[in-house]
Order: sequence, then structure tokens, then C-alpha cells
Amino acid sequence: MTDTVLYERHGPVAVVTLNRPGVLNAFNRELADDLREAMIRAAGDREIRAVILRGAEGKFSAGADLKQGFPKDRRVEDVINTDFRPTLDMIAGMEKPVIASVAGPAAGIGLSFALVCDLVVMADDAYLLSPFAAIGLIPDGGATWLLARQLGYHRAYQLCIESERIPAQRCLELGLANRVVPAARLDEDSMAWAAELAERAPLALARTKLAMRAAMDLSLTQAIAYEAHLQTACLESEDAKEGIGAFVAKRKAQFKGR
Repeated sequence: MTDTVLYERHGPVAVVTLNRPGVLNAFNRELADDLREAMIRAAGDREIRAVILRGAEGKFSAGADLKQGFPKDRRVEDVINTDFRPTLDMIAGMEKPVIASVAGPAAGIGLSFALVCDLVVMADDAYLLSPFAAIGLIPDGGATWLLARQLGYHRAYQLCIESERIPAQRCLELGLANRVVPAARLDEDSMAWAAELAERAPLALARTKLAMRAAMDLSLTQAIAYEAHLQTACLESEDAKEGIGAFVAKRKAQFKGR
């Protein structure tokens, strides 16, 4: 991994930083590869219980680095499926909660990486943008799926074809963000939330994520059955015994992820 992505550990929290600030943390192949390596590292570290994805110097990501142009030796379809899809899938499938800490723009593929995270915290001057239609392209990186399910078809379609910039407060109103905080406090508040999540039962967080992600594609009957399956696994864990015991004893639970 090169310095296009920075990886830091703060106790049980991994902080992954997109680090091409000179181009608003726009993606090239090197950044995409390094981000995939960082997420593999976070997912595989049993000591890490929450992950923060952020951009360097007060900018999340302006999307793909169009100044570098499209690769001459690769089809765009291959770029999306090879460089971006595995990491987007990994964030969605990772057992640990991933928080997008969004400052400045999250545009293009940057929007997809922000919205695929489990939780989104935005600085009050940040915004989301799907700029593709303005340059004769379509949203990619799963943006159509993410936006249509969050906003509904009509609103999502309008947002994309009009390349509408959505400010942080509006994102909060639409359900695209969980929290909006002053820009000066974004890193502090994101870390505090991640640290709080890291104290919760990791198996419960992981299986809630599995159930919630699956719920969008399941019928109600299927969702109930899947929840029942996951609940059985939770109930048999040491963490559930600890959590129930702590609740009865009115003390703070100490979860170990077992």
C-alpha cells in the first residue's frame, strides 16, 4: 500500500484516509488498489471493531480523476468491476460497521463509497453530487441502486439527471446522512461515534448488518426467517450471556466478540 491511502489504528477503530488532496482525493487506479488493501486489512483485524472512511484535508472525494483520462488499455466496464466493485462489496459485506466521514464533496464514485458505508456523518458544509449526466455519463459504482433504494425512483432519477448538488442538511432530511456536525468537529465526532460502536457487542452489530443489508432484497417472510437464524447464533454466544447478565446486574457489559 502506498501513501494514496493512509491507515491508522486508534484502539479498536481503524481510520482509512483517501490521500490525494491535490486533486480532491480523486480516484486513480493506485488509490483504488490501496483502498482495497486497507479495507482487507481492517476487515481481517480481529481487534478492529469499527472503521472510519474519510478524505484528507477536508475533502472526501471528487470521484474519478478525469484529468488522467480513461485508460487506453482497459474498458471502463473492466475498471469499474475490477478497481471499484470488490471494495464496495467489501464495505457492504464487512462484519464491522463502516462510518463515512464526509467533508467537502463526495461526488461520482466518491458518492458511491460514502453511501455504501453503514453510517454517514457529514460536515455542515459537505455535499453529495452525482455529476455524470452533465458530462454525458451515467451514475456507477452502485449509485443507482443506493440512491433509488434510499430516495425512491423519482427523486433519485431527478437528482442524477440534473446533477443536483445535495447539501449536508438536505442529505440529513432525505435520510442520506445520519448526522451533520460542524466541519471543525467532523473528525472528533466521527471518532467518538466509532469508539462508542466499538464498545457494543460486535457479533450483534455484524449480524444486524447482515440482516439489514439482506432485508432490502427479501420478502417479509424471508426476513423473519433470516432474523431467526441469526438470532439463534447470537443467543448462543458468550456476548449474549454477558449482555443479559450485565443488564440484570445493572452494570456495563464487556463484550469480547465471542
